[in-house]
Amino acid sequence: MRDPSKQEPAVVVTKAYDFVLWLLPKVEHFPRSYKFSVGERLVSTGLDLLMSLVQASYVSEKTMLLQTASVNTNTVRYLIRLSKDLRLVSASAYEFASGRIEEIGRMVGGWQKADARRA
Repeated sequence: MRDPSKQEPAVVVTKAYDFVLWLLPKVEHFPRSYKFSVGERLVSTGLDLLMSLVQASYVSEKTMLLQTASVNTNTVRYLIRLSKDLRLVSASAYEFASGRIEEIGRMVGGWQKADARRA
């Protein structure tokens, strides 16, 4: 039987990758007035989230990378909400994105707890 704590890093990285893959074309459709402010920040933070999770899956000292991933998750959460309030994304896209980022946030939190128990 596989240890779920060994499998979770790969799953959360995959979920973050899929989220960023979904996000990139959405931001391409932002109006020019927001594409280079909100859109660029959203893409950049989403990519930072993905990269911190990828890095955490390859190093033994994960604490700072997981903390960064947690902060980036919350930042993406607020930027998605702002995008919805500015009507840059539809209500259904917001619902999809907020569900995905919530799931990623829970998984990052679980990974942080598992890492703290190991330390």
